[in-house]
Amino acid sequence: MQHLPTKYHKNIFLSLSNKTVSGFIIRKIKTILLSVFLLLTSAAALSQNDSINKQNDSINTSLIQAFNKKLSIIEAQRLTDSIKKVALEKQLLSLKTTDNLKKEDLEKQLLALHEKDSLRLTEKKAQINSMRLTAKGYPVNGFFNDTLFHIYSKLGSFSAKDRADAISVRIKNLADLFSFNADSIKTVETETSLDLVNGESIIMSITENDALWNNTTKQALAKKYKALISAAIIKYKSETSLATLAKEIGLALLVLIIMFVLISYLKKFFNWTAFKIKFQEDKRIQGIRIRNFILFDAKQQVNALLNINTVLKWLLIALLVYIALPILFGIFPWTKGFASTLFGYILNPLKKIGLGFWNYLPNLITILVIIFVFRYVLKGIKFLKNEIEKGNLELPGFFPDWANPTYQIIRVIVFAFMVVVIFPYLPGSDSPVFQGVSVFLGFLFTFGSAGSLSNIIAGLILTYMRLFKIGDRVKIGEVVGDVIEKSLLVTRIRTIKNEIISIPNSTVMSSHTINYSSDAPEKGLIIHSTVTIGYDVPWKDMHQALIDAALKTALILQEPKPFVLQTSLDDFYVSYEINAYIKEPNKQAVIYSDLHQNIQDVCNERGIEIMSPHYRAARDGNRTTIPENYLGKEYQAPPFNVTLKKE
Repeated sequence: MQHLPTKYHKNIFLSLSNKTVSGFIIRKIKTILLSVFLLLTSAAALSQNDSINKQNDSINTSLIQAFNKKLSIIEAQRLTDSIKKVALEKQLLSLKTTDNLKKEDLEKQLLALHEKDSLRLTEKKAQINSMRLTAKGYPVNGFFNDTLFHIYSKLGSFSAKDRADAISVRIKNLADLFSFNADSIKTVETETSLDLVNGESIIMSITENDALWNNTTKQALAKKYKALISAAIIKYKSETSLATLAKEIGLALLVLIIMFVLISYLKKFFNWTAFKIKFQEDKRIQGIRIRNFILFDAKQQVNALLNINTVLKWLLIALLVYIALPILFGIFPWTKGFASTLFGYILNPLKKIGLGFWNYLPNLITILVIIFVFRYVLKGIKFLKNEIEKGNLELPGFFPDWANPTYQIIRVIVFAFMVVVIFPYLPGSDSPVFQGVSVFLGFLFTFGSAGSLSNIIAGLILTYMRLFKIGDRVKIGEVVGDVIEKSLLVTRIRTIKNEIISIPNSTVMSSHTINYSSDAPEKGLIIHSTVTIGYDVPWKDMHQALIDAALKTALILQEPKPFVLQTSLDDFYVSYEINAYIKEPNKQAVIYSDLHQNIQDVCNERGIEIMSPHYRAARDGNRTTIPENYLGKEYQAPPFNVTLKKE
């Protein structure tokens, strides 16, 4: 007979009516304690409970429902065959002993029904075995959210979930009965099931389908469930007795007292360390220096150490509280699950990190070997670079000043090749996110550094063109000065006014460059200056005066001798250009200044006036422009020329 919902409700009512006042008081105490500890739990623990409640998702429910429909059809056929079997057995018993033919026919029909029943049972087993790995049953919960067993099949109008919930409620109600003991639960066999009962209350009914789901017989399954339920109730009554609760509360108070004592001593210890740190200011703590640079003075170092001391103090306090909470939760049976959850928040990530590191260890060793090989390859290339720079190794057509830039280029190429080799061994290198980030960074580098790349390429070309080197006096565009830095991006020049000018290498490539220093040490650099003198001065005198002025100038070479070029014959004057050799082009400004001073002195000594370009020989009473200290005492200014006409 199938149990109807009204029978379940009647059994629940009977079990509730058997409660005593003492059982009600104990339940209230347990409820209050459970509420207090639930307030102490974290949001993460609550989320874990939510995930447990959602274990049986919609897919699992649909699988169980579809399977139960098939079992319903098979069960309906079994009932029909059972009724038919009973009718045949009655007919067989009512036959006379002489009616052998009809008796034999009835026996054949009964044998066919038995074979059909065996086939039905085999079919049910096969279907259950196919569902066993995919379907999830509904849990019958104990007293501390622990699962005693699972229900997979329906019974009458009760679904598997309804059965599991009803059985859970009945088991919890049994714990309030003082008269309950291990032998209180009995097994009663009915026509279609085995019932586990306590007094007149049915705890659950075990059907053939339940036995098939658990791959056993009804009797063995009933014995197993009886033992589980009895053990759970006895354990619950033992752990929730007033004596046990008193011990647990005392133990919890002891843990809290120990925790607060440890925290107070921890605070005192860190206050003592803070005092010691302050006391050592300007004694042992004198700041941190890197050569002449003061990274931290004594006060800053003390403040940094005090901040570290404070952080360590609160970290240790938080760790102590974190360790104490699982211990507290583990004392009471209602909250034991929270203890494992809290410990899991630390242990599970540490376990994942450890396993991840262990699994990654072969790749890490491979990367270390690759780095070791490339490191010594770079050392060999650097050795060759140093030998070429020193001149110990000569390569035809390769200049020593090319060694360092070439080494830098090869070094970048070697590093890039090493990254390409290492890349497949990096963790997550095959993930779409990692690859997407790599492509994005490459996109940014390509389009964000277009101007920089042109300067880098220009810098490489300038290196191998050998237009200039560090220290050369050059003129790039309109900028004149000494080269103080050459990089892949810019060339920096210091002018004679001590101005630092940075010129992008692409601009250097697109401008004309004059190098004053490249041939100066060997062939000398010719400096030149132009003087305009009137036609009344003989050119030979002027040539000699300019050459003498050049020879008197410091840093101008005596050999090759200076020379003069007459660059133009204009309307009012002649242009004389003095040319002289020097070997120190970086001092051109000083040399030019001294040369101009000497030209003035020599011309004044020799009575040669350096006038404006529109100089006229007729003075009309004006004094000469030569300074007085160069003129003799007998010098007199010429008179005015006046012509009188008689009429």
